[in-house]
Amino acid sequence: MSSLLKAIIADDEAPLREHLKRLLQKLWPELEICALAENGQQALDAIEIHKPDIVFLDIRMPSISGMDVAKQVIGKTHVVFVTAFDQYAVDAFSCHAVDYLLKPVSEERLTETIQRLKEAHDTQPQALQAVLQQLAEKKQASSLKWLRILDGDDVRLLHVDDVAYFKFEHKYTTVRTKDGSYLIRKSLKELEEGLDPELFWRIHRNTIVNVSWVNHAAESDAALTLTLKNIPDELSVSRANKHLFKQM
Repeated sequence: MSSLLKAIIADDEAPLREHLKRLLQKLWPELEICALAENGQQALDAIEIHKPDIVFLDIRMPSISGMDVAKQVIGKTHVVFVTAFDQYAVDAFSCHAVDYLLKPVSEERLTETIQRLKEAHDTQPQALQAVLQQLAEKKQASSLKWLRILDGDDVRLLHVDDVAYFKFEHKYTTVRTKDGSYLIRKSLKELEEGLDPELFWRIHRNTIVNVSWVNHAAESDAALTLTLKNIPDELSVSRANKHLFKQM
């Protein structure tokens, strides 16, 4: 039975695609990985060509997201969503209507998913409409795009994409951009509830980083430090959150 199963992996980050492929080859050698896709359109094309039994979909991909791909393949293939540390996705999948994997994917968690997929092999692929609706509603709730900041005597709007990190100190939160630092009165908890959880990761009790600004993660003497693009600052990652950067 297992030798007949085919799968596609879709993720816009090459190291994560290869990581998942290696784990699957190790833990489920009978599974044929018939294609790797780096965006949603490639995933749709590969699904049309290979007719896979399973597709591993990164939720966040440029242009056509994993959610958009899933909407177009409902009933055709079993879907496993792959996502960054992302509480809204965990909540949405708690009903087990579909499975999900958190990045970085661990062997233990993937083993559970493989067992679930083997058991589901002879069943109709999941009806995803309810879960996709939940995801869409959760995504809309993460709507913080602009911040009001005090720049001298002026109040101006700053887009969250321009923020490298937030750090809470002494009742204020520092907002760091390539042009400088600003203070706001929002707590990290307030920010975390509104920011996109796939882009903004809590790396320390007092720090949230925009992962698109991370240049490198270096470990020394059991401490993990992030260097940033276009900014000389370095950020410390707490021990509890080091797993987020295992593949960097």
